[in-house]
Amino acid sequence: MADPAELRQAMVERQLQGRGIGSAPVLAAMSEIPREAFVPDRLREFAYEDGPLPIGEEQTISQPYIVALMIEAADLKPGDRVLEVGAGSGYAAAVMSRIADEVFAIERHPALAESAQRRLLELGYDNVVVIAGDGSGGLPDRAPFDAILVAAGGERVPEPLKHQLAIGGRLVVPVGGEDLQSLLCVTRTGENEWSEDNLGGVRFVPLIGAHGRWDNGERSASNHTPAREFTLAECIAEAAEPDEDAHFAEWFDRFADRRVVLLGEASHGTHEFYAARAAITRRFVEQHGFTIVAVEADWPDAAAIDRYVRHRPPRPEAPGAFQRFPTWMWRNTVIDRLAHELRAINAERPPEQMAGFYGLDIYNMSGSIEAVLAYLDEHDPKSAQVARQRYGCLTPWQAEPEIYGRAALSRGYAECEQAVVEQCRDLLERGLGTDEGLFGAAMNARLIASAERYYRVMYYGGAESWNLRDQHMADTLDHLLEQGGPEAKALVWAHNSHIGDARATEMGRVRGEHNIGQLVRERWGDECALIGFGTHTGTVTAADDWDSPRRTKRVLPSRSDSYERACHDSGVERFLLDLTSGKHEALRRRLSESRLERFIGVIYRPETERWSHYSEAVLPEQFDAWVWFDQTQALTALGPPEPDHGLPETYPFGE
Repeated sequence: MADPAELRQAMVERQLQGRGIGSAPVLAAMSEIPREAFVPDRLREFAYEDGPLPIGEEQTISQPYIVALMIEAADLKPGDRVLEVGAGSGYAAAVMSRIADEVFAIERHPALAESAQRRLLELGYDNVVVIAGDGSGGLPDRAPFDAILVAAGGERVPEPLKHQLAIGGRLVVPVGGEDLQSLLCVTRTGENEWSEDNLGGVRFVPLIGAHGRWDNGERSASNHTPAREFTLAECIAEAAEPDEDAHFAEWFDRFADRRVVLLGEASHGTHEFYAARAAITRRFVEQHGFTIVAVEADWPDAAAIDRYVRHRPPRPEAPGAFQRFPTWMWRNTVIDRLAHELRAINAERPPEQMAGFYGLDIYNMSGSIEAVLAYLDEHDPKSAQVARQRYGCLTPWQAEPEIYGRAALSRGYAECEQAVVEQCRDLLERGLGTDEGLFGAAMNARLIASAERYYRVMYYGGAESWNLRDQHMADTLDHLLEQGGPEAKALVWAHNSHIGDARATEMGRVRGEHNIGQLVRERWGDECALIGFGTHTGTVTAADDWDSPRRTKRVLPSRSDSYERACHDSGVERFLLDLTSGKHEALRRRLSESRLERFIGVIYRPETERWSHYSEAVLPEQFDAWVWFDQTQALTALGPPEPDHGLPETYPFGE
């Protein structure tokens, strides 16, 4: 585990201050309290993640931001007496103990109450008393309280808690349905007067007790029967456009007038995502004038497919395409078929109207070096000698460039940066938009310069390496559109985490990361469309770790607090959801409550799925449309399991 103090400070800066928490006492207290001491040992490495964590008894320790938000809303001061309902592990009580004089915390699970009290005393927080019992009725013997915080959600504000507030005191409590609640701040303004503010949507475990949602497993008595409200799943079912295989791609014609259409995927190993994108691509290339297919692959590897689909011969002595892990992303049955179909479409077109297949990514530095040198050897041997000298300092690292990143932390190795940048500048100054060979060489030179920096900064951690990679991909897309002329239109294939607007996710809001989707929206506005894909369960092609063999893995059913579960509960197995402004506005508002969304890359770890693969997002801000496949199957790769070194070097040509 990394240094907890550093993780704690990063949590305060990114998750709390980054979201607008400004209370100095709250920030100071949460900078001090060791959150890792309040979670199970097996989850200590996730203690400072931006989300809740299980603590046993089907209870959770709240997301750090929610803890801070509630305590800030309670406006605690020195001298205050505070009541917490739902003590859990004791973390929030510990934070409040650093601000208020007295903290009383009630926890209905005796085992949790006992361990929380013991933990607080061991850590020296001796102004907290934890009591086992029903907290829904408060603690009248210790009232009045200057603040009451409730860490469980009921159907209404418990009346006893309102009356146990001091005049001017604040009660912070989640109220609403079993799935989503509103966080209310109730202020007692007089003997029988209270005001109420809504702090936004939240999710808490149920408040169970005499004045809560249930009492001993049964619903509490209520003389109020609210009008029935449609569930989110029912709203999705109403707005969803069921998928018809025969006309699937036609649904996307509404986006065919856009300059850039970005097509996502919730995993890198799901057949339905690839097949759907291939169908859309065929239609848009054949009928709507799209000539750029730009994918989350490296430029020199994608160039092999591009040569094939545009009826150009393979480059002599070029290394095999897509040899690096994870090969199944592009060496699979769907891409193989699409390459042949694009080639057939291009057969009847002049060269300037042919659709091309291009790589946007940054990893294959060795392939790009080889391609630059091959071009210069053929067209400018003297420049080739200069390029070999410039790339010479990278030669020892081409096979494993991540080792260069570690070495670059030592003094002296950063001198490679100047050499590769000079080579990139020389090729770019010779002109983009002239002959195809020079354009390809310039793009490879750009990749080398970006990759050199990427492998250097990745060892510092943080958002910089992610941002550099996505900026490179967005810039490459811009160059392709510029090269194609003012009428050029592009389809982009990448993971949902790259093509969904980062500003609508934890990536942008908490970690300071941007992505292609955000950058494209900022540049092209209404001329772009961002389309995400999701699934509930099935199988996926993925690995246990980087460079591990690929496997067919079972995808766990989606979590109850996720967008995916709401889609599954709609009962519509395959559908298309238009999220653009002006369409289904009532549903857009319901979906705008932040929820978990699942992201599976080339690695899938079901055993830690919540912390490894789920992240908070706001779906209608993230995407313009959402494509749903309730049950999905693993992508079929070409060749033996990873590591893969035996596939035909003629791929994708097969001729």
